Amino acid sequence: MTSQVNSEAEQADGALVGEQRKPAGEKDVRRLDRVIIRFAGDSGDGMQLTGDRFTSETASFGNDLSTLPNFPAEIRAPAGTLPGVSSFQLHFADHDILTPGDAPNVLVAMNPAALKANIGDVPRGAEIIVNTDEFSKRAMQKVGYAVSPLEDGSLDGYSVHPVPLTTLTVEALKDFDLSRKDAGRSKNMFALGLLSWMYHRPTEGTERFLRTKFAKKPEIAEANITAFRAGWNFGETTEDFAVSYEVAPAATAFPAGTYRNISGNLALSYGLIAAGRQADLPLYLGSYPITPASDILHELSRHKNFGVRTFQAEDEIAGIGAALGAAFGGSLAVTTTSGPGVALKSETIGLAVSLELPLLIVDIQRGGPSTGLPTKTEQADLLQAMYGRNGEAPVPIVAPRTPADCFDAALEAARIAVTYRTPVFLLSDGYLANGSEPWRIPDVDELPDLRVQFASGTNHTEADGTEVFWPYKRDPQTLARPWAVPGTPGLEHRIGGIEKQDGTGNISYDPANHDFMVRTRQAKVDGIDVPDLEVDDAHGDATTLVLGWGSTYGPITAAVRRLRAAGVPIAQAHLRHLNPFPRNLGEVLGRYDKVVVPEMNLGQLATLIRAKYLVDAVSYNQVNGMPFKAEQLATALKEAIDD
Repeated sequence: MTSQVNSEAEQADGALVGEQRKPAGEKDVRRLDRVIIRFAGDSGDGMQLTGDRFTSETASFGNDLSTLPNFPAEIRAPAGTLPGVSSFQLHFADHDILTPGDAPNVLVAMNPAALKANIGDVPRGAEIIVNTDEFSKRAMQKVGYAVSPLEDGSLDGYSVHPVPLTTLTVEALKDFDLSRKDAGRSKNMFALGLLSWMYHRPTEGTERFLRTKFAKKPEIAEANITAFRAGWNFGETTEDFAVSYEVAPAATAFPAGTYRNISGNLALSYGLIAAGRQADLPLYLGSYPITPASDILHELSRHKNFGVRTFQAEDEIAGIGAALGAAFGGSLAVTTTSGPGVALKSETIGLAVSLELPLLIVDIQRGGPSTGLPTKTEQADLLQAMYGRNGEAPVPIVAPRTPADCFDAALEAARIAVTYRTPVFLLSDGYLANGSEPWRIPDVDELPDLRVQFASGTNHTEADGTEVFWPYKRDPQTLARPWAVPGTPGLEHRIGGIEKQDGTGNISYDPANHDFMVRTRQAKVDGIDVPDLEVDDAHGDATTLVLGWGSTYGPITAAVRRLRAAGVPIAQAHLRHLNPFPRNLGEVLGRYDKVVVPEMNLGQLATLIRAKYLVDAVSYNQVNGMPFKAEQLATALKEAIDD
């Protein structure tokens, strides 16, 4: 879905505010500036689909938004249990927002497990919509409820709406030839219709989506649409929902342009396709499916018309091996994975360093170690990307900061790879990969020119006057070696993991040559042209700098806004390039008395900063599989300033 908006100024991520109006003969309508909704239920209840549809309609309406899907790693965890709960949180507003929100204003709980798993995040006074049909004695016992929380007074501090969602859905579908069980599966659409009425969301897109999704089963499509409309009508007619809400489009939040809602993995996929087109190279993906990176393989496989070739390998090593072979053959080569896959790919990454060929290693980080938390987020692969290979094998590292920024980060990683003839790490994570936000679709003429010149002839004259090709004769500016496509007449040359002689590319065991080649490869990475680090220091009077990287951008920026709104001076900077660091980073760090580094690991960037710049960076960490909350960070930063 796309929408067009204009921007004049940013607004802070503020609290809910509203006014109430009541047209003659209608229910009250309250205007709000932002809302946080969380859908929660069993893995089979369709919470991700429900959240995704609500998000799509919200994006088409023109609100700014940010989402947080949260689901189990198991394909089908035991029904009605706490480990089986799946949720989808959406924060949408009439102004610029940065996070999926700290706590939901509305919780839709499809069963007792969903209520118990999420109630701790719900503030007092919030609305809770509960599917009462699922609160059987057996279902409550599964999650440790001795008595029903709907009857024991434990929810008295909330605005609870008990709704028999399953019964109402089955009744709405009584004219369809469906069993009660099959009809009950549409209860998520009933809930979506109810929430769409509550927040005045468009409905046409969802109905169109359902007809397309179930085009081969039109009776199923119509059943879901009927349940969706029934939910809307229930909200309109029931006495339990006396108020509906309006959140106006974010007409002043964005620069002018055409926008669509996009997830991080989809934006990254589009960025890779755009990079291939801008480089005028075929795009080749060699990949083995792994959560949460598999969506990139799925998406790229749909775009053969853009010169994209995808290869689903039998394992991680085969995936990167095929990609490196494609790079040798003249393609823009990519391999996608997560932390465990990076470990398996490490030897071939070292080979790519030695061969000095462009290769993008896309690491969608997740909770570890080992299998860890496959569907949860973490940013703990930084040191692995920096050092996780044998020998001195430097690799540039680029990290996007928001879901939409994954598009630009992919283009930047490709620029570095093809310009400097080097493998490049792109470090995203599960939060960015599965989260979504509005993205302004760029004009093609805004995209960088990534075209490269392949070696086309000899480049060295021997002492006897013979013209030859030297595969390791370097560009004096970038230190990149020539990219010679196999089969080009006269450009035959060796590749392999054994050390090569500078210039000629012959196998060499000479100690001095190895020392020279190691230092040259390091100098090539150190010399990569990256922009200076920009610092947001509103009045130039801050003594504390908060430094982040990757997906911490949203929570950090929201926390900084809260502190500034309270009159606390604080500066903020966010790193996209982690190897090499921006050239002015040392100077920036030296301006401040304190540097605080929030990370979803145990202090990996802080360790690098301390080692390189001898700055006593304060590390603030979280490794619980979830992103930081803005209020949590604001409190931690205030304590660091006051310490």
